[in-house]
Amino acid sequence: MKHLINYITTLELAHKEYLWLLLIIIPLIAWYIWKHAKRFASFNVSTLKPYNSLSKHSTWLLHLPFVLRILVIILITIVLAQPQSSMSHKQVNVEGIDITIALDVSGSMLAMDFKPNRLEACKSVIRTFVENRPTDRIGLVLYAGEAYTKCPLTTDHSTLLLSLESSNNNQIDDGTAIGDGLGTAINRLRESEAKSKVIILLSDGMNNSGYIDPLSAAELAKEFGIRVYTIGCGSMGEAPYKGSFGIFYAKTEIDESLLQNIASITGGKYFRAQNKDRLKAVYDEIDQMEKSKISETQFTNKNDAYFPFLCLALLLFVLEIILSQTILKIHP
Repeated sequence: MKHLINYITTLELAHKEYLWLLLIIIPLIAWYIWKHAKRFASFNVSTLKPYNSLSKHSTWLLHLPFVLRILVIILITIVLAQPQSSMSHKQVNVEGIDITIALDVSGSMLAMDFKPNRLEACKSVIRTFVENRPTDRIGLVLYAGEAYTKCPLTTDHSTLLLSLESSNNNQIDDGTAIGDGLGTAINRLRESEAKSKVIILLSDGMNNSGYIDPLSAAELAKEFGIRVYTIGCGSMGEAPYKGSFGIFYAKTEIDESLLQNIASITGGKYFRAQNKDRLKAVYDEIDQMEKSKISETQFTNKNDAYFPFLCLALLLFVLEIILSQTILKIHP
């Protein structure tokens, strides 16, 4: 029954104007009520006890032929409206873009100059960015004092977003190993066959740990045809942090020169984000610059689906004739 209802709801009517014919049902019902009341006389009795043995349902069965006739009219009207089922085939050719997001999760990302802090603000903006790119493969690399792949390149964005949500600064040693973060992201993309390969690297500090020189990693990215967009995240000067004894302020430094050089070497671009609104604007700008090219061809085939309605109408019409001329026949 459920499948039948789903099928009927997917049908389209080629000539919906014929549905106006259903208005004829209103005067037919009015005429039937008037005729029925006129045909059967009424009289008053003092008690109904002598008639208690009569079936109450037999009286209602007398109206069944008329009900069947109304159903026949509805079905014939639907047939005239020409119901059709549509079968669509959509062929999509995508010029794929593979994106790896390298996210700084060092202790300084807990600064509260972004609400509620830098890390949570970044995760919120990245989530929106991912949701707006359903056709791309996207991966996630986390780095602080070292780097590792949190989620490999995937089109399963629900899994990616779960990995993003569980990311925090307690998973690896503290520090800011920009070169290691970039190198790990490159490793995820170097064997990609996508026509466009992109790394979005976000940092809020100075490169102070790790084994890979950031500029050497940038040269390697260039060799593999990977563009790197770098983002310097955080306000200038001091930023508030939540400590054991309340809020305290600490100096924040961003190696903008290094981030600019990484972007320049790889053909990318450097962005500065001093608050969450600006960070969102940065990701929106990158989203516009790195759009997948999609060519879509859609084929639609419509088939007439009136035959089942016509068969049912004929069946009910025959049933009405049989009932009205046999067991439910009313004698004048």
